[in-house]
Amino acid sequence: MKQYEIGKTGMKVSNLSFGASSLGGVFHNVREAEGIKAVHTAVDNGMNFIDVSPYYGHYKAEIVLGKALKDIPRDKYYLSTKVGRYGKDGVNLWDYSAKRAIESVYESMERLHVDYIDLINVHDVEFADMRQVVNITLPALVGLREKGVVGHVGITDLQLENLKWVVDCVPEGMVESVLSFCHHCLNDDRLTEFLRQFGIKKCPKKLVISLLFCNFIVD
Repeated sequence: MKQYEIGKTGMKVSNLSFGASSLGGVFHNVREAEGIKAVHTAVDNGMNFIDVSPYYGHYKAEIVLGKALKDIPRDKYYLSTKVGRYGKDGVNLWDYSAKRAIESVYESMERLHVDYIDLINVHDVEFADMRQVVNITLPALVGLREKGVVGHVGITDLQLENLKWVVDCVPEGMVESVLSFCHHCLNDDRLTEFLRQFGIKKCPKKLVISLLFCNFIVD
């Protein structure tokens, strides 16, 4: 399986990677044992990047993934999760405050049974006051990066304009990766219009598919 580096993070990840939202039963009911087996099979076959979020299944995806990761050496995978978007009792919640972002990282590590996160993302910035993301959320995550709690910091969103706005408003190096979805597929290739704006000169081999129709831009 081919690997590409995400930006300048040093993380060389498999071009087909494991999106763990399904472990939370986001699309349909999933048997926990089968979900755990799927994670083991993916890693055994060369997938070394796993993306999840506390929002997926209202924490369930992280819980099930954590059970799977207990039996996998930590150096066999890179782990990405998110802050900002949550759910409880079937209700969506958003909180992009510094306090909640920091708490969320430590809560995710506990659910995932790891002592650091390779990549922490601000989840779906379109639901936030993006000025808060720039001035509050991202600096809080950078603080965790400086402490070694997280390795790298990124942002996610459906709207490509939002991603570009945030990147343009923060100091160079604060945002190390961007993740979008549904814009690099057969019926929507809008992402290609933004590649140069994100510093990417070529298209097809410079994208890593993380989830179905989700794209990490890599350098």
